Amino acid sequence: MEEINDLIEQRFKKLGELRSGGVDPYDGKFDPESHAEDLKSAHQNSTKEYLEQEAVYTSAAGRIVAMRDFGKASFAHIQDSTGKIQIYLKKDVLGEQYALVKKLDIGDIVGIAGRVFRTKTEELTIQVEKIVLLSKSLRPLPEKWHGLKDIEMRYRQRYVDLIVNPDVKGVFAKRSAIIKAIRDFLESRGFIEVETPMMHQIPGGASARPFSTHHNALDIDLFLRIAPELYLKRLLVGGYEKVFELNKNFRNEGISTKHNPEFTMLEFYVAYKDYAYLMSFTEEFFAYVANRAVGDLKIPYGDAVIDLTPPWPRIPMIEALKQKGVPEDVVTDPGKARDWARSKKLDIPATASHGKVLDEIFTEFVEPELIQPTFITDYPVELSPLAKRKPSAPELVERFELFIAAREIANAFSELNDPIDQKERLTKQAQAKQAGDEEAQWMDEDFVRALEYGMPPAAGEGIGIDRLVMLLTGSQSIRDVILFPQLKPEQ
Repeated sequence: MEEINDLIEQRFKKLGELRSGGVDPYDGKFDPESHAEDLKSAHQNSTKEYLEQEAVYTSAAGRIVAMRDFGKASFAHIQDSTGKIQIYLKKDVLGEQYALVKKLDIGDIVGIAGRVFRTKTEELTIQVEKIVLLSKSLRPLPEKWHGLKDIEMRYRQRYVDLIVNPDVKGVFAKRSAIIKAIRDFLESRGFIEVETPMMHQIPGGASARPFSTHHNALDIDLFLRIAPELYLKRLLVGGYEKVFELNKNFRNEGISTKHNPEFTMLEFYVAYKDYAYLMSFTEEFFAYVANRAVGDLKIPYGDAVIDLTPPWPRIPMIEALKQKGVPEDVVTDPGKARDWARSKKLDIPATASHGKVLDEIFTEFVEPELIQPTFITDYPVELSPLAKRKPSAPELVERFELFIAAREIANAFSELNDPIDQKERLTKQAQAKQAGDEEAQWMDEDFVRALEYGMPPAAGEGIGIDRLVMLLTGSQSIRDVILFPQLKPEQ
């Protein structure tokens, strides 16, 4: 720390000397003609002789990330948004400007102009004839930024992480490409993108604990949304048939490698379809996005290679439990299910329903083994208060969750459009909340009223974008795909 403080002090001293010499260390304007990788690409076949004969001139700007001083000459690398390029700074060429070079440090942002040439080692280089200091860096870049010991610092100071770790910048470039591919896929199939409120009077559409806030002008308490579902269904009532929203959700829950309290979700709804239709649609969706963003349906992830080639297995939840050795009477008897779960050291709340207990067992014993894409279907009705009942088994609903790499990545169902059934189920959820279930859903009378006007049969799905990006970039933690993940306050 003392060494870093000394370096910072030296840079502040240089800053003062520059200002005293009439140099603005934060010059406000420079318009570069070229970016590093574009310049390299344009001259990948240009020989030394060609560059000398044609006298190719250009200008560029970027951050100094390496520098070698040879007294009356210096080599440096500047880095812009595309990559790095070498520059050559020679006293005989720069004249009085070379005094500025002696005040430069790694991390400074400069604008340069000069002639393009190749060195003896054939590296494309710009011989600088003009240099402008655009931003003086007062803090030295870290020499060693990689590794587990620096992981929290990398998340907390993402701006530095992006400077020194090009692979990180690549992850977020791919995230942008994934989101663009999602929009292209849905819009090409007739969906329109909409925006719904981020602050709700009644948090609905998911079983989760919300964040709360207060609206001063209206003097009412509000909640950050946990899901856009109920508003998107109101749009189906209003006559839209294909809608989607790509936006943030907020859930006041745990933080882990798979969970961030603020996360990006895609939700889309299509009228006159059901969950069976959405399974095929989802396979097509994932194949399209993977091909666009990665160029392959076989995705290396950890020790596995995930194969997104359709079709994917479809396994009812109860059948999946039985396949993992859960006894028949546990599946059918609430009391035995609770006893069996507790014998396996699962923490089961006293108020948990039979479906909730089975879900806890599933999460513990089945989910970790779902590596390749798998649809788990037909959930207990008490787990899915917004889904349509399965006609052949009314205790179940027409729902699936998609699991890939041992984590849920999508959730979908045939939407419940019976207002009477919906009101009964939300009433039971409200009662469960009063009994202490903090994740039970709230009664939303306006949503029920909307259904009473008539909502067409429909299918809807939510896909966790952060987890999808994790999969397609090979990232093991959700924090690696969120630019500024939530962290504890810095000590």
